[in-house]
Amino acid sequence: MKTTSTIAKRSKVETLAKLYLEGAPAEISQTTISELCDWLWEEFQSIPLNLEFSWYSRYNNPAEMFADIQQNHLWVSAENYDTTMDINPIYNFILQAMHDGDHYLTDSDFSLEGEIETYNATAKRAPSLDIQKIIYSEGVLRVAARIVLGSTPISKIVFP
Repeated sequence: MKTTSTIAKRSKVETLAKLYLEGAPAEISQTTISELCDWLWEEFQSIPLNLEFSWYSRYNNPAEMFADIQQNHLWVSAENYDTTMDINPIYNFILQAMHDGDHYLTDSDFSLEGEIETYNATAKRAPSLDIQKIIYSEGVLRVAARIVLGSTPISKIVFP
């Protein structure tokens, strides 16, 4: 028998996934993209980790990632690179590294609840509402869609 909590969580995931899957791609101004890139570059300079790009290395769970972070190392997976905003891939690398670092700082897992907690930590530092919405689309809505679909959907930025 499913509990009310389980049903509510499933409903939340499905609602967020629907926002992503059925949402039209957002039009993002060049000014916002420049602001995003400038902010990401500033964030990158404060990441105290040895970051390494990987096509193949993936963390199966937060404990694996946290153990690497405690050793000042982090694999950044190419799987999560978004090309929908036509920005240099280094900024996607930085965004993923920053996101993973925020998982560590908030001690949050890879569940939807953990992704929301991580988003909240990152959003507090974001310089504008539009950048918060970009991060929400990538870090929460797309994750919800992945949970519902069982695979990662094609990347897009949506502003529900």
